[in-house]
Amino acid sequence: MFAMKTIQLHRVTLVVLVLFVSMVALGQEEYKSYEGQLNDADTKKALSLASITVKGTNISTITNAEGDFLLKVPAEISDAMVVFSYLGYETKNMPLKDLKPKGNKIQLNISITALSEVSIDAPQNPRRLVEEVLETKGQKYVSDPTLMTAFYRETIKKRKRNVSLSEAVVNIYKAPYSTLKNDAIKLYKARKSTDYSKLDTVALKLQGGPFNALYVDIMKYPEYIFTEESLDNYNFTFSNSTYINNRLIYVIAFNQLDEIINPLYQGKLYIDAKSKTLTSAVYELNITDRDLAAQLFVRKKPNNVQVWPTEVAYRVDYRNSDNKWYYSYSNVLMEFKVNWKNKLFNSVYSMAAEMAVTDWEVNKDEKSPKFRDRLKKSIILNDEAVGFSDPEFWGEYNIIEPEKSIESAIKKIQRQLKKSTPSNGTAMP
Repeated sequence: MFAMKTIQLHRVTLVVLVLFVSMVALGQEEYKSYEGQLNDADTKKALSLASITVKGTNISTITNAEGDFLLKVPAEISDAMVVFSYLGYETKNMPLKDLKPKGNKIQLNISITALSEVSIDAPQNPRRLVEEVLETKGQKYVSDPTLMTAFYRETIKKRKRNVSLSEAVVNIYKAPYSTLKNDAIKLYKARKSTDYSKLDTVALKLQGGPFNALYVDIMKYPEYIFTEESLDNYNFTFSNSTYINNRLIYVIAFNQLDEIINPLYQGKLYIDAKSKTLTSAVYELNITDRDLAAQLFVRKKPNNVQVWPTEVAYRVDYRNSDNKWYYSYSNVLMEFKVNWKNKLFNSVYSMAAEMAVTDWEVNKDEKSPKFRDRLKKSIILNDEAVGFSDPEFWGEYNIIEPEKSIESAIKKIQRQLKKSTPSNGTAMP
């Protein structure tokens, strides 16, 4: 068995800390569900990880990898507007009353950037723009303690076959961006399903749970990718501008300098032209030296096994509310090769962790969980969660709609669990 560490910078490993915080229930109020799919208007291609929000509220969700979405709204809200937005596309506003319970087909048009707009007052120094964004984060991002409801999912695949799925609803006690205080998370409820027969003799596990995703929040934890000193290790350039929610966005590409040996990052930063804030970041770890990269992640493994990453990618998105920006979604994708000595073929595993904030409110009383209620940083969610024994649990909570491949894997594993269920109706661990 081996576990994972995530981001490292200059030999300082980011220990993945899991602090699940007590859930603030949304109450037992009635709600309405709306299911559908988001597509490109021309190509009909599914738009994955698109943002769906209910205007005037903090309720939101995200489309899955196949563009499917499930939005749950309290029944008392009937005349609100639903906002569909996706990077590089025109935002669409639709009355909630026009949505059907199922079968909604929403199409977005690509946003064309006007060259004249981009040239007006455009910054000339990409690195200086990044520095300005980091320097002013305390003013432009959430400045009050905030309590967020979030849905978290982590999956393990062997090649393209799903072998494990863990999900949880959590609350994030988000500290103001102007402070150095860390965020805290506490598990409300989780569930898992694992087909161990497909894992061979390797029990692949992801250490860290939701903090794998939360530490991708660059604006709260810039030290894990950009520090005042580490900025010198990167080359920053302007790329083509785009739009998010009808707002002009500067796109800055970055990559580590050739003379830097330690694995750093490369990717793109999406910066709002008007507010000079980071709205999104998509980046990956440089794994040219696979041995150095492997040292960042492999915590424990058998002596006769070689393990190295072939891809490590990250994404984080932010939303704007009342002229303040806040963390809304992030994901981590890690792909590994596992090579057993004396075996002809190696195994390829991918591990993904994603978290979407589905509701939030100001934490006026600055409530914080007791230390004993916080899970330790060595937590492995797959070990803590139980089986899929409570299908009605998710109730009014907004979740990321399962991909068809994941849903098929769940159904298959559920059948396997039923076969191993004793006569007393208790599922085997």
